[in-house]
Amino acid sequence: MQEQFIKYLKEKAQDNTSFVDEIASILDIGYDAAYRRINLKTSLTLEEAVKLARHYKVSLNKLFEIGSQNSVLTELSPRPSDEKGLELWLKQSYNNVAALTKVKGAEVIWSGKDISLFRTLTDSFLTRYKMYVWLKDLNVEMAKSKITFDEWMKTVPQSLIESAIKVGEIYKHINITELWNDNTVIGTLQQVLYYYEAGLVSKDIALSICSDIHDIIDNIESETIQQSINNKDHTTFFRLYKCELHTLTNTAMFVTPHYKVFFSPFTVLDYLKVEHKDTCQMMYEFLQKQMSNSKLLATSGERDRTLFFKTIHQKISIIQERINLDEKMAFL
Repeated sequence: MQEQFIKYLKEKAQDNTSFVDEIASILDIGYDAAYRRINLKTSLTLEEAVKLARHYKVSLNKLFEIGSQNSVLTELSPRPSDEKGLELWLKQSYNNVAALTKVKGAEVIWSGKDISLFRTLTDSFLTRYKMYVWLKDLNVEMAKSKITFDEWMKTVPQSLIESAIKVGEIYKHINITELWNDNTVIGTLQQVLYYYEAGLVSKDIALSICSDIHDIIDNIESETIQQSINNKDHTTFFRLYKCELHTLTNTAMFVTPHYKVFFSPFTVLDYLKVEHKDTCQMMYEFLQKQMSNSKLLATSGERDRTLFFKTIHQKISIIQERINLDEKMAFL
């Protein structure tokens, strides 16, 4: 393990200085002590390995996964509990994937139990509502308070909205494959209805959120037909699969010609970033298997495609009708 680690560090070391001198300086040890560590005559301590990893910006996965068969180290996302924490979460999410979008041939595969996070982050009521729901789930004080979405929306920092939009913009510059089923919108719709019936979202705003969801579905249908993302240059492809066999998980996998990484959620906003090569390959093969058992809606025929999107729009309309009906029933 140490031999491979040292070899990796040599590749990242400066060309204009002695590698032994560089290691000695980083670890604050003598030349001879550094030489012995580089030549494996003395073992690196855990503290020394961490110092070197930090200096050379090496992922600890690179250090500890060498030779590992059954253990996988992952990176945990920051856990937001207020607006500042949520903004930090959005910024880290952006940093995690922005560089991948610049790699030629990069692709994101979304296994959609819910509408993709990227699609919901725009300058819309839906974006603000999503953040309100997240904070109600994660912030103890906000969960106890009776602040309505309409009231909270007036206090949202503009920098938070801008950070959200920046994350959403990523989706316009990368190839995309999404797996959906008929229930992919259900979670978002249930949230709208829940908070409306609890008196925390006004009728007009709840209906506006539903309209935002209709707009997302219209946009996805257009992209499905075009097989490309609605951007200025239309250089990225879009593929939508209807999956009827496997359970979808909200997993996002980013694939480049030389690298794979996936993000797996385990609570409301907490996710694990997995870079372990073999594990990423397993996830990639599973997603490919899901696709092979699903319908590619761009080629499945106009009837299947139209019926799929009509069914989703109907689900949204049912919630809108329920909201309008509840207001009428209140006067009986």
